[in-house]
Amino acid sequence: PKGMLGAAGGPRTQLSTLATAVQLDSFKKVKEMMDKMIADLKDQQSEEVTFKDHCTAELDTTEKTLYNKGQLKKDLEATISHLEMMVDKLEGEIKDHQGQISATQVEIKKAGEQREAENKDFQVVVADQRATQSILAKAMTKLKDFYEKTAKESFLQQGSNKKQTPPVQFNDYKVNAGSNSVIGLLEQIIEDSKALEAEATASETSAQAAYETFVKDSNGVIAVLQQAITKKSEDIAAAKSDLAVTSEDLDNTVGELESLTAYEEDLHYRCDFVLKNFDIRQHARLQEIEAIQQAKAILSGMQ
Repeated sequence: PKGMLGAAGGPRTQLSTLATAVQLDSFKKVKEMMDKMIADLKDQQSEEVTFKDHCTAELDTTEKTLYNKGQLKKDLEATISHLEMMVDKLEGEIKDHQGQISATQVEIKKAGEQREAENKDFQVVVADQRATQSILAKAMTKLKDFYEKTAKESFLQQGSNKKQTPPVQFNDYKVNAGSNSVIGLLEQIIEDSKALEAEATASETSAQAAYETFVKDSNGVIAVLQQAITKKSEDIAAAKSDLAVTSEDLDNTVGELESLTAYEEDLHYRCDFVLKNFDIRQHARLQEIEAIQQAKAILSGMQ
């Protein structure tokens, strides 16, 4: 009976030992799976923290860059507006200067034509007065010669009459009493003519001087206006060059803003869910880790 009992007890013990071994082996695999699950969850926690930090930093940087680029865009637009207004203003001023130059040139031309006409009138007046003076001088010379010769002949005739009495008595010939008045009148006319010529010459000299001053001053105005046009034309060229550079900068800035806006939208698409649910997901994952750790502890207590 003892042998039978021993024989019977042997297999049961072996079966119990085998079952225990199988159970322990299964627990070991389960605990290894639990450890892997915990490790994976911790990796997920860490990756999610890294991802959250990345999203926060990128969104912050992108938002600041968008703001700065937006301000730059406004500044560039203001600069372009200022340059365009300056170009329009300068072009308007140049147009005004050109109009003033044209008007001044017209005035110079008119003044020249008027001066030419006045000079022609002056030449006519001088020629007329000198012709008058010449004619009157000749007439006066003739009269003077005549009256002087007549006076001599009269004197000689009076001497001869004392010696011989003519058969018929005539009144003595006398020089015309008005001859001196005629000669005096001619002399006065000549003096008046010379005075008129002198007055015309003085007026001509004054008018010519005034014309030359006017032309000089007008040419000075034109020179100043032309210098202003040259300077403003250079300013326009510089402004247009700046305008081209600024416009290119604006185009580039607008392109960068569009790219940044698209990138920000993509960040929100990828990050918003995680950022919004970060605490909930982290807490839930910690609870899962704790639950697995508790289950593993229970399994360990059963060994």
